[in-house]
Parts: sequence; structure tokens; C-alpha cells
Amino acid sequence: MEKSPIIFLPVPDSLKDEIRKDSFEVDPSIPLPAELVPAEPDYGEQSSSEASGRHVLDPSTLSWEMILSGMLRIISACGTITALPSGSGKQLKPGDIVSEPEKAGIPSEWIDYYRRFVFAVKPEIYHEFSGAAIVKAGNGEFDMALEINAVLEGLFPRSPGVMLNKALILEEKAAALEKNGREAERENADALEAYETALSLEPVLPDTFFNAGFFFMQRRDFARAKDCFSRYATIDDESEMSGEKKKQALKIIRDIGGQGLDDDSYREAYDYVSRGDDEKGLLKIREFIEKHPRVWNGWFVLGWALRKLCRYGDALDAFKKAAELGGVSGDTRNEMAICLMELGDLKGARKELEAALREEPENIKIISNMGVLAMKAGNTAEAAAFFRTVLELDKDDPLAKHFLEEI
Repeated sequence: MEKSPIIFLPVPDSLKDEIRKDSFEVDPSIPLPAELVPAEPDYGEQSSSEASGRHVLDPSTLSWEMILSGMLRIISACGTITALPSGSGKQLKPGDIVSEPEKAGIPSEWIDYYRRFVFAVKPEIYHEFSGAAIVKAGNGEFDMALEINAVLEGLFPRSPGVMLNKALILEEKAAALEKNGREAERENADALEAYETALSLEPVLPDTFFNAGFFFMQRRDFARAKDCFSRYATIDDESEMSGEKKKQALKIIRDIGGQGLDDDSYREAYDYVSRGDDEKGLLKIREFIEKHPRVWNGWFVLGWALRKLCRYGDALDAFKKAAELGGVSGDTRNEMAICLMELGDLKGARKELEAALREEPENIKIISNMGVLAMKAGNTAEAAAFFRTVLELDKDDPLAKHFLEEI
């Protein structure tokens, strides 16, 4: 959504003495930013299209809240980039209007001043905004949560806690997209960057090690996961919660080491297949399986690569081996069902999908494949019902929309 432009104003005489907290005082030499509001169309003089895009400032409604909003916009946009020092670039002055604060050359001393202003007016802003971001993310409003967190990034540059929250929000967003069968490559890449930053900041928070460990496990980078959990396990914290988490971390470390999942050949194979370089992935995963033939994860990646190469019979055998070794899951059953459909065994595919759906009743990938299976069987009414269920869970799902148009 397009944001309103910001106007820089001189400090009104009537407001100069309203803010005096601790050592903070209003500096009349630094103009105050305020967001302009969209103009109401005057239908007697112009059309609404002519009025669109115009913004106004009503002096009678100017308040510190409006100014605070303008400051937060600037801090969010400029607080994590290198601002121009005072006197360089275009010198902003009262009356200037900017639409993109990050490109306006706002002096760094102004941004520091706006930060101190915000802290003076809202000393609890860290907890207030952190809580709001968590609530928004919990409600699935990930973009709003990230926007709120961006304000905190500007207010508290290189804060370990703020960066961890950013990583968690991005990770949740990626997981939600993937659960709905959508691509989340950009979100996962952004989450990885946020975790890398959080792990580079001092001090590294214990929860950063713990949560990053699970993130790397999800990406099948078990060597990095093991390192994060190992570092978490050495932290001196005797609390009950920490004790339970350390037990969990130590178990994961043992499992990764015991199954050889920290072997580079596994991570490289997974990365190759993820990027679509399936032939290289096959070579690497076979290296891993030779060393660890009883680890189901290797057989799953083998099946995944073979299925992508349309070698459905071989892929099915690999997935069956993964299931036999303990890798029975909704994902494994879903992959087996895809192979069975391509091999013409619709009855067998349905059996696997129904079992997968019992484990994960809201997994959009599985429900979509139930719809595809029904279409292959000629049952269009049942197929339409499955695709409508998908749209109830994700109204923007492109696959369901496409098939409903085809039915």
C-alpha cells in the first residue's frame, strides 16, 4: 500500500514546552516530520480522480502523535542505512515534502534526534511494538508484523532481540506459505540472512542459537543445526525452561551425529535438488546412502530427485525404503501418491493420500493432490469439492483456481 508523503515543519511555539522529559528537550533547529493525509475530493470543483494523490495538512489537527508517526516512518526507512551527515546533499528545510525518506538524504543527527524524541515520548516502545509484532505474526499478518519490526530495527540498530524477532517472523511466513503449497524461497532466504545477522551480533542470545538450530534443520543443513545446538547446550543457565531445552538440544545433537546427517554430502545433495540440479543431487545423495544406508532421510532425498526426473518407479521404491526405515510422514505418503498416480495406480495413490490427510488434515498440497486424483478418476464433482476446500484455507491458491476453471 502506498504511504503518505512526509512534510517537514518548524517547531510550533505552542508545542515547544510540551515535551520536557529527563534530559530531553525539543530542539527548534531540527524540523519535525508529519505525515500528510489524503485530501477529501471536492466534487463541486473537481472529480475524485483529480483529487486522488493530493495530500494536505490541517494545522488545527497537528499533534505530537502525528509528528511521532512521521518520525517512526523516517526511523523505519532510514534507521538501518547510512544517513548523510549534516550539511551534505540536499539540505532539507521546513516546508519540504518527501515521499521516500530513504532517498531524501536526511542527516544522521536528525535521525538520532528523532530516536531520542521517540524514547522520551514512548519509553516502553520496545515491549509495546515487540508484543504487537508477535500478535500480528500469530494472526498470520506477517507483512504487518515485519513492518512493525522494521520500526524497531530503526530505533535499536543491530539489536540481537529485534533481529531474532525478524528471523522468527520470516520463518513463520515461509512455513505458512509452504504449508499452503506455495513457494517461499525469498522468505527463507530473508530468514537465513536475519539469522546470520543475529548470530553475528554480540552478545548472541541463547534463543538465537536454539531457534536457528531448528531453522537449519528445516533447511536440512544439519551441520549448522548441530553447531547451533552445541553452542546452546554450553550456555550457563540453570532455569527449568533452559534445562528442558538443553535436553532437547542434546538429543538432537546425538540424533544428527548418530545418523550422519551432518555429512556434507547430505546437505549438498539437498541443496542441489532444491535448486533443480537433480542429476548432481542424485550423485551426492548416493554418496551419502553408501555411507549411511539405514538413514531414511537419504532415501527420501533420493526419491525426491528421481521423482523430479520423472523416474516414477525408481522414486517410488526409494520412498518405500524411506518409510520402511522410519520416515513415514505426510510428505512421504504424498510423494508416493504422486508416483503412483503417474504410474496409473489410482487406487494405491488414493490410499496413500487418505493416510496422509489423516495425519495432516489441513495440508493444502495433499488436498490439492486429492483433487487431481479425483480428476484423473473422472470424478469432477469430488475434485471441485477438494479444490474449494483448498480455497477455503488459502483463497489465493493458484492451482485450485486453475483446476476449478478447467472443471
